[in-house]
Amino acid sequence: MSEDYSLKIGSTEILSEQLFADLSSPDAETKKKASALLSSRLKESRVRIGTLLKTDNVSFLIGAGASMRAGGVGLASIPVELEMGLIPKVAGAADDDKIPEWLPVFYQTASALCGKKFDLKERRAAIAGDLSNVSPIPLNLEDYLSQLYIWLASMPGLSSQIFVLDLGSEALDLSRTHIKGLILAINRSLASLCDLPTTGNESVLKDHRRLIKKTLTRPLNLRRANLFTLNYDNLIEKAADAEGAVLLDGFVGTLRRIFRPESYDLDFYFPAQTTEGRVHRFDRVLHLYKLHGSITWHRCALDWGNPYGLFATFYNQKIPADDVLIYPSPLKYGQALGLPYSELFRRFGSAIAQPQSVLFTIGYGFGDEHVNVLIRQALAIPSFTLVVIDPAPKSNFVEHLEDLGDERVWLVSGWQLGTLEHFVEKLLPDLREEEITSKVMKTYKALTPSPEGSESSTEEPDDN
Repeated sequence: MSEDYSLKIGSTEILSEQLFADLSSPDAETKKKASALLSSRLKESRVRIGTLLKTDNVSFLIGAGASMRAGGVGLASIPVELEMGLIPKVAGAADDDKIPEWLPVFYQTASALCGKKFDLKERRAAIAGDLSNVSPIPLNLEDYLSQLYIWLASMPGLSSQIFVLDLGSEALDLSRTHIKGLILAINRSLASLCDLPTTGNESVLKDHRRLIKKTLTRPLNLRRANLFTLNYDNLIEKAADAEGAVLLDGFVGTLRRIFRPESYDLDFYFPAQTTEGRVHRFDRVLHLYKLHGSITWHRCALDWGNPYGLFATFYNQKIPADDVLIYPSPLKYGQALGLPYSELFRRFGSAIAQPQSVLFTIGYGFGDEHVNVLIRQALAIPSFTLVVIDPAPKSNFVEHLEDLGDERVWLVSGWQLGTLEHFVEKLLPDLREEEITSKVMKTYKALTPSPEGSESSTEEPDDN
C-alpha cells in the first residue's frame, strides 16, 4: 500500500507506514479504522493544497507523464508506435526500391547501439500484428537522436558524400543525406503520435478537464493561474474547450492566429450592468505556455504584421515540415534560447520567481536542465513552494530535494496519488465546493443542540 500512497512535506511523511499496515490487516475493525484515517488524512491534505491554490501566483508545469493515459508515449525506449510510423505502408513497399534509404540505417544503427539484432523485414512483420506483443527497441529515444546528431556533425563536405561509420560490430557506408532523412522521419513520426487523445481514449480527457475546472475556482482577486507544458499535444486546449474556458496562449487573430506574447498581459471582464456600475472579472480564463512548441504551430515569413514568423492553426495530419517543436535532442538547449521559446521560458522563470508563488509539477521527470535551472532559482526565494506530483520519482533532482528536507517542497507520489488522474480526483480541491461544505458544516454545528451541561449550553443569550 505504501507504494500507492505517499505525501511528504519536507522530511515529514503525512501517511505513515503503520497506517498502510493496518489497511492490510486481516482484522475487519482495524482495517475499517485505518480506512477512515486514510480518508481523514487525504481530506486534511486537500485542505492544505487548497490553501496553496489560494496563493497569489499559482503555476502548473505539465510533462509527458500527464498524457500517458490519453495515449502518449514514453521515450525511455523507442516507442513501437513511432517505429510503425517509420515503416512504409504503401502498396509494394516490400520491394527494396520502395524502401527509403534511411530506413535500413535506422535498424543497423539501433542494433549496433543496443547490442541486439533488429531486422527490417522481421520488425515489419511483427508490427503488422498485435503491437502489445512487440517489444520496443531498448534505446532511449533522446540518446539515440543525440548520437545521430553527433554522427551528422562529424560528416563534413557534400550531403551525398559517403563516409564509413565504424560501429565496432560492423562498418556502415553512410552519408549526411541518410542521417538527415532518418532524423526528419523520426521527428515527424513523433509529432504524429501527439495527436491525442488516441481513438478509444477520449474519455480520459476528463483528467485535464478536472484540472482546469478546479483551477478556475480560485478567487477572482488573485492573478490568473499559469499552465506551462512541455508537451506538443493539444489535450489542455481540448479540455479547456470542453469546459468553456478561455486560454490566453500568446496568439491573437481569427482566421490566422499569429504569435503576439504581449497578449498574455490582457484580461477579460464583463461589462457593467449600468453606466456607473462596476465591471466584473470573467472567471474562466487561464494562461497557457507551450514551452517546447505545439503540433499546431507553424513557421512563416517574418513581416511587420507577424514579427515572430509564427502562426497557429488546426493540427495538420500530414505533418508539414514547417512545424515549430523542440524535439528531444542535444539541440533543444540551444533552441530554447531562440524565439519564440526564449520569450516563453522568460515568462516561466518570471512567474515562479514572484513572491508567494507555488509551482505544481505533474508528470515531469526533471530531465530538462534548462527547466530545472529556473526551478532552482525559484527555490532560492523563501516564499516559493514546489509540489512534485509523480507516481515513482527517480530523478537526481527530486532525490536531492528529499535529502534537503525543505518544508517548502511537497512530494506527492504513489500510483494512487502521484498521477494526474488521482491527484485531481483525490487531492486537488474544488474551492467553491469546499467553501459550500464549510458553510454547511458551520450551520449544522450551530443548529445542533449542545450536549446538556456543556459550556455552550450555559451561555447567556446575547441581548444585543
